[in-house]
Amino acid sequence: MDSLKTGITFHEEFLKHNTGPGHPETHLRLESILDHLSDLPSKNFLWEKDFKEAPLSIISSIHDPNYVRLVGKTCEEKGSGYLDGDTVFSPHSFLAASLAVGAGLYLADEVLSGKLKNGMALVRPPGHHAESDHAMGFCIFNNIAVTAKYLQSKGIKRILILDWDVHHGNGTQHQFYEDDSVYFVSLHQYPFYPGTGALTERGRGKGLGTTLNLPLARGAGEFEYLPNFVSIHREMEKFQPEFVLVSAGFDAHASDPLGGMNLPTSSYEIFTKEVMKIAYTYSNGKLISFLEGGYDFQALAESVKLHLETLAT
Repeated sequence: MDSLKTGITFHEEFLKHNTGPGHPETHLRLESILDHLSDLPSKNFLWEKDFKEAPLSIISSIHDPNYVRLVGKTCEEKGSGYLDGDTVFSPHSFLAASLAVGAGLYLADEVLSGKLKNGMALVRPPGHHAESDHAMGFCIFNNIAVTAKYLQSKGIKRILILDWDVHHGNGTQHQFYEDDSVYFVSLHQYPFYPGTGALTERGRGKGLGTTLNLPLARGAGEFEYLPNFVSIHREMEKFQPEFVLVSAGFDAHASDPLGGMNLPTSSYEIFTKEVMKIAYTYSNGKLISFLEGGYDFQALAESVKLHLETLAT
């Protein structure tokens, strides 16, 4: 495994998704990350900047095709505005959102084929709030959910999605709430936006028991977060995922202006090691993370770098 590299998908179009002045989900987030990653050693990392946008047929595995077409048409005809109260669109947003999905699909193919050890999709717009038929919370398409569906189409039978963004991944949870082949686990500030993610939300129908919400009170730090990994490991012993996906938001950092949590940068190394432990135990190391939130540029950039350096070990 050691000779294989960690893949990083990034596309210039992500910087052109223009959210306007004063919006927290800005191109400056990715620019600060890129500045911090300029010295990552090429012996450990493979950058891919030339993948294709996801086609309608694949995005529609999660999203209503009419919604997908509407986003495309709206960006083209209206130029700029809001898809929901928080989610801005600009002329490049549809392409950026389609490429953000494509970033995950590219990594899925490369990790499945054994060409990459694992990877991170350095994308925007983020994805985990997007519902099947509407944008929400800065998210247009649900990047991680589409990748999970794609992996299912490639024969992967059990997938863990771990979401450690400060906000609950409502869109992802809703997609797989009745699906016992995708186990959705979320560590998040609660009560908080978007209002979902109570401990009692455990799935429905045959998916009952494959959703695990681990809500944490405002102000929680490492001391409150880390014991939850014991429960996660216990659940994964039973579930035995064949592939691990991470909604890697870094907005539970103590410096984040939108979150109310107290994690230091170093926590993300611990979280990454915990999730890699699961991937190596059950999935032959197969793991892809997706950039979600994180709005203090310095904290975000340092946390992402640490996360990637850990993935490459």
